[in-house]
Amino acid sequence: MLRFSLLGAFALAMMMGFVDSQHDYADALTKSILFFEGQRSGKLPPTQRMTWRKDSALEDGFYLHINLVGGYYDAGDNVKFNFPMAFTTTMLAWSVIEFGNDMGSDYQHALEAIRWATDYFLKCTRIPNILFVQVGDPYGDHDCWERPEDMDTPRTAYAVSAKHPGSEVSGEIAAALAASSLAFKSVDASYSKALLDRALMVFKFADTYRGSYNDSLGKWVCPFYCDFNGYEDELVWAAAWLYKATNAAEYIKYVRDNIYSISNISTSSTNGGSIGEFGWDAKHAGINMTGNKEEPFSSNAGRLVCALLPESPTKWVEYSPGGLMFRSGGSNMQHPTALSFLLLVHGRYLDSTKSTISCDFGATTPSRLIQVAKSQVDYVLGTNPAGMSYMVGYGNKFPEFIHHRGSSLPPIDQHPERIGCRDGDPYFASKSPNPNVLTGAVVGGPLINDTYPDSRVDFVQSEPTTYINAPLVGVLAYFKSNSR
Repeated sequence: MLRFSLLGAFALAMMMGFVDSQHDYADALTKSILFFEGQRSGKLPPTQRMTWRKDSALEDGFYLHINLVGGYYDAGDNVKFNFPMAFTTTMLAWSVIEFGNDMGSDYQHALEAIRWATDYFLKCTRIPNILFVQVGDPYGDHDCWERPEDMDTPRTAYAVSAKHPGSEVSGEIAAALAASSLAFKSVDASYSKALLDRALMVFKFADTYRGSYNDSLGKWVCPFYCDFNGYEDELVWAAAWLYKATNAAEYIKYVRDNIYSISNISTSSTNGGSIGEFGWDAKHAGINMTGNKEEPFSSNAGRLVCALLPESPTKWVEYSPGGLMFRSGGSNMQHPTALSFLLLVHGRYLDSTKSTISCDFGATTPSRLIQVAKSQVDYVLGTNPAGMSYMVGYGNKFPEFIHHRGSSLPPIDQHPERIGCRDGDPYFASKSPNPNVLTGAVVGGPLINDTYPDSRVDFVQSEPTTYINAPLVGVLAYFKSNSR
């Protein structure tokens, strides 16, 4: 029955005309990493390849007598939100850990992308029991349409502390530092140790002074990157990465002692149970994949996979007619890229142990997991009803009106005069494509009917984010070396 449904789906895809020829995964990988250079904040290095971007936000933190220069802008705005930036960094590091050997010449660029964030996080966590979690007034920033190089909106720095905790953002930063220490372990031992030492310190702070930054910082983080899932998952996630980085028994004990405090992490649900949540706000599925050789991780990971596959009668994701995973909320592409990464990691693990998964609807092989991950990547790259790549600069047809300030405004080399807060409005409303190609950026993606309104106004569809791209880096590296 399963074989028939798969063949039938393939035949239908053929008739609809969107079965594509082999994608150039190597080119897509290069571009997916290059995108992060377009999101850089701070003093750009001589090696900067996306040359229409220039230095920006060079005085971040200086009014507090602390250097907070660096890091990434999260999306099409000019604020540094450390919660999604930390998840982005964790996923870039995990991509290198799992698939670095498949990256070829892009391996060094992937490490550079990680280090751009971790250098910044070392600055943010330098003072014990005080952790900077955001730079830039989000209301002032979102009221303007200006290049990051021209910013004149308040660069307010927001912090959590022992009295005003933020365990979710602190836990995710600890996870990012721990994972990054593993990524650098074989190439820069001293830097790796510095990252791990800081990860240990930040985790202790996050766990000792428990509380949500929703309460500590209120309107400055909500509704932008408000924590909807609680901070317990970030603490367990951080402990899981610290166990991988240190092999210390106390951290796996912490994970086992606390994993069941996370709502529904051990159960699947047809209405979107937490076991399948994975992204900047929820780490449930990722926790089970980091420890998938042991219980309860292995069985939980199996349940996740069974709930993801399109042939599952109780799947908790929707699929568009063209085959793209969908979850409710904005920036949908974050779900297929992140969940494809997990399918690929678990598929490789099952393959290495010669194992299968027993789902309610039958046995599932490692190759099936990899096949589903590949279908999502191929959709992103152009194997879809619209025949459109959702990665900017890849293929012959891709989004040209992305919701991104720097990309949509003339570059400084051509327009050296400052563009003020509202001076960018005519460019935002322009019917001309963005003048600067943000190569490698993956946008929020199409509607669930597979149509895409290529419009700056429709930011849910047209805005790229770092956390969409980060897991895609690892997936593309794998298919670069294992395209068949």
